Amino acid sequence: MDTFRRFIPAPRWLMGSVALLAALVWLLLPDRRSDAAGPPHKGAGAVDVDVAHVKRADVPVYLDGLGTIQAFNTVTVTARVDGELQKIAFEEGKMVNKGDLLAQIDPRPFQAALELAMAQKAKDEAQLQSAKADLERYLTLAPENLASKQTLDAQRAAVAGLEAQIKGDQANIDNARTQLQYTSITSPIQGRTGIRRVDVGNNVRSTDTNGIVVVTQLQPISLIFTLPEDALSVVGNALNAGKVIVEAMSRDGSKDLDQGTVTLVDNQIDQTTGTIRLKAVFPNPQNKLWPGQYIDARVLVHTEKGALTIPSAAVQRGPDGMFTYVVKSDQTVEMRPLKVGEESGSLMVVQGGISEGEKVVTSNQYRLQPGAHVRIAHEAPDQELLGKAGQ
Repeated sequence: MDTFRRFIPAPRWLMGSVALLAALVWLLLPDRRSDAAGPPHKGAGAVDVDVAHVKRADVPVYLDGLGTIQAFNTVTVTARVDGELQKIAFEEGKMVNKGDLLAQIDPRPFQAALELAMAQKAKDEAQLQSAKADLERYLTLAPENLASKQTLDAQRAAVAGLEAQIKGDQANIDNARTQLQYTSITSPIQGRTGIRRVDVGNNVRSTDTNGIVVVTQLQPISLIFTLPEDALSVVGNALNAGKVIVEAMSRDGSKDLDQGTVTLVDNQIDQTTGTIRLKAVFPNPQNKLWPGQYIDARVLVHTEKGALTIPSAAVQRGPDGMFTYVVKSDQTVEMRPLKVGEESGSLMVVQGGISEGEKVVTSNQYRLQPGAHVRIAHEAPDQELLGKAGQ
């Protein structure tokens, strides 16, 4: 009896419940829900991107070099006469004008030498006056044979000798006056003083090479920088067309320190580095440039007028070259190969591949592929794009 019960089929209601449960599990599977939901509506899963318009702009083209600031003039102020330094008239690190008193050497020995030379001239002038009077008398007596010809010639020679002596006395006076003037040491240029190299009370000599102070001219100021030798012809053409503008940038490129002009291209190429040296002059009104400072030089060689441009951020590099993503009217993107030209600041000159007015993607390109839907998060205004040319 028990054995018979083991093989009795399950009730029909139990089998139906199991089938219904299996169907519910199948419907709740993720893949099944996705299939049952149908195709996504337009915009679902779109990638947020920033875009900019393809525009025409005047694009400045620069050459970049590295240079060192040098003082326009540097003078080591030294003593030109020997003597005791009585006074320092400048303040270290301050600006001085041409002709300003910097130091004073004891003038008394030189004043005495000047007075001695003047006294000697006065003595010789008195002797000359007497010799001329004697010569006049001899000339009066000579016709009557009361004065010999030899005496007359000797007196004439005496007068000529005294006249020459007076000229020598005047030269001695001029020299003594010059030496006296050298005791007042003045600045030969306008510039900034450095650290004082000698103290009051010391004896200074004209042979001292250390000097009293160094004065450097900062306005204007010079820049010596290098460019690759291949840039020589480009810079030469720019110089033939007029002034060539140079921008002095901070080493991180974040600050424009000053703007000047190229004044010199060196007459030979450095064969060890393959570079050419150039010199530029800057007005430096705010003293942002300082001797010995390393800066980046940006040389404006020409400006491309009305060039087709896109932001540099829109340009991508692929296995087949440069490309960009273009947003089509249905809000999908198309990968467009590019032929690019010069890059200036945040703009890239495009020579082929896109047309003016099209929209290019400037962010989130790594999430895109051809045909992907996008949603525009930010669209750069035209003036924003144009304003970045050359920055």
